[in-house]
Amino acid sequence: MPATLEVRCTADTCEMDMFELHYTYEMPDEVGVSDFVCPYCKANEPLEAIEL
Repeated sequence: MPATLEVRCTADTCEMDMFELHYTYEMPDEVGVSDFVCPYCKANEPLEAIEL
C-alpha cells in the first residue's frame, strides 16, 4: 500500500480543513510537508502533518 501523508493548513484565512498526499512511487526520505503547498490558499508555511 502506498504511503499516505495527512496534512492540515493552519492559515487563519484558509478554508481547507485537511487533505491527503498519496505517494504512488518511492519518495526520497528528505521529502516532507514543507515541500508541498496548500491546494486552496497556495501557502506552505502553515502546513503541518496530522499524526494518527
